[in-house]
Amino acid sequence: MANVADIQSIARFLHNAEKERREVTSIAAEYPDLTVEDAYRIQDEIVRLKRAEGHQVYAPKMGLTSQAKMKQMNVKEPIYGYIFDYMVVPNGGEIYLDELIHPKVEAEIAFVLGKDLAGPDVTAEQVLEATSHIVPVLEIIDSRYKDFKFTLTDVIADNTSSSRVVFGNRLRKPDGVELDLIGATMAFNGEIKALGATAAVLGHPANSIAMLANMLARRKQQPLKAGDVILSGGITEAIMLTAGDYVSARFDSLGEVTFAVKASRG
Repeated sequence: MANVADIQSIARFLHNAEKERREVTSIAAEYPDLTVEDAYRIQDEIVRLKRAEGHQVYAPKMGLTSQAKMKQMNVKEPIYGYIFDYMVVPNGGEIYLDELIHPKVEAEIAFVLGKDLAGPDVTAEQVLEATSHIVPVLEIIDSRYKDFKFTLTDVIADNTSSSRVVFGNRLRKPDGVELDLIGATMAFNGEIKALGATAAVLGHPANSIAMLANMLARRKQQPLKAGDVILSGGITEAIMLTAGDYVSARFDSLGEVTFAVKASRG
């Protein structure tokens, strides 16, 4: 297990890379003995650094939630990270490329909890019972690693490539909705570039939320609380953004989420 000094040093390195919009090389290459738990300790330290700067956690998020991605990364469970308040973009808003490195976008749905949800042994059924609403999401991921190339420990330590998120305006109660059969299409400038369905997320996105609750319990982290918004994982592939793009995603029974991509705020 890595020592505290290394954990803090790596966390500052990745935190500054995000702030400075600077590509970095794999930390696993320099620290080949880093474990998954070490990587989460680095992530914990990044969360502490952001909070010390006055930022607040807005939403936990799950990653590597498709069987294909888990197989690619050779893992048996997803990973998690956090969306912060400064990352939230209004529906119909703008993303600025000069604030990011090499952003990609994917469609997913988020769960809004109406009740606390604490592991261990949380089930998908308990997640559905605790959920007050679901909402469509476009998440913009932006790995700090050069060419989006990273190991499992790299991406966990880098707060799972979190950078921006756009929430839809329509909240839908889960009653009467087959949450594993929600389809989504994602279009760039009116041309459909990706599509998928929520079954891609561990067979049912509620499984993803249950896994998060249990992973947090295992690591003795703060449990999920009523009012929490949780991103369940991508249901489409992630597509690179370029200046001038207008991105729109349509979700069955959940409406549309959109944003425009600008080179800069200027």
